[in-house]
Amino acid sequence: MTFAHTTVLLDEAVDALLLQPHEDAPDPAAGTYVDGTFGRGGHSRALLARLGPAGRLIAFDKDPEAVAAATSGDNAITDPRFEIHHASFASMAEVLAQRAPAGADGVLMDLGVSSPQIDNPARGFSFRFDGPLDMRMDTTRGESAADFLARADERQIAQVIRDYGEERFAVSIAKALVARREGGKPPRTTAELSELVAGAVKTREAGQNPATRTFQALRIFVNAELEELEQGLRAALSLLKTDGRLAVISFHSLEDRIVKTFIQHESRVEVDRRAPFAPPSRALRLQPLGRIKPSEGEVRENPRSRSAVLRVARRLSVEESGL
Repeated sequence: MTFAHTTVLLDEAVDALLLQPHEDAPDPAAGTYVDGTFGRGGHSRALLARLGPAGRLIAFDKDPEAVAAATSGDNAITDPRFEIHHASFASMAEVLAQRAPAGADGVLMDLGVSSPQIDNPARGFSFRFDGPLDMRMDTTRGESAADFLARADERQIAQVIRDYGEERFAVSIAKALVARREGGKPPRTTAELSELVAGAVKTREAGQNPATRTFQALRIFVNAELEELEQGLRAALSLLKTDGRLAVISFHSLEDRIVKTFIQHESRVEVDRRAPFAPPSRALRLQPLGRIKPSEGEVRENPRSRSAVLRVARRLSVEESGL
């Protein structure tokens, strides 16, 4: 089956990457760019449409279905300026060391789960469809959500649901999961987990399914999303050339907090307070360029975009660094 995907903040993200900051800056249309999460290629195709003949785009995706969408079928990208790697964006530094040793002029990271992953019951990401409780973005490796729930103790389960789902009923849910498992019926499908969580969660915000936070937590944990985000941000910074742009689209507060904190940290000079007149101990490396939300029109057309936040930063030159 084919599952549709509507790219969020498409024009805003591409504009942020390709905007020329000043007259003597390199031509962005001739640059090398990274799409850290290809998905179904919305951002990649838009970037390629605006790059010149000398431009280049290197894409990544952990999901083998996304890589297949880029390389096979009627919608495959055959553009010689494009290449895709079946890998996490956390590995971009290692890949570009071989494929583009001069670095990148822009890095885009569109976080979270894509519509084809959510809408395919076989992937197990959504409580709206019954399917195997998998949740892995890379189905070729790692532990599924069902496997984690079948072996983790109550404390581990509660910690994951609390920390990654910000769920105040995490302990109650963990107790119910362990009790079901000890009864010989650990949840193996999304419907079983959703029903169990609904019984353990006593109150919930209006309009929100009781299982929303638990499903988010398990997905983030199974895919090590927050750890890989931190690795990916550090890798992107190490790759960016002077004036290069970092653009990150996040969809929930845990992701956005990491991105915001990273940009803030890299846009401040560190001074040793014991020697205030000494040179700074760490240089400025990024200039924050703003925070962008979807327009009202985009949210009407694509309700899944309502929580999206795009943060953009520019790589500073040595002269601008403060050292």
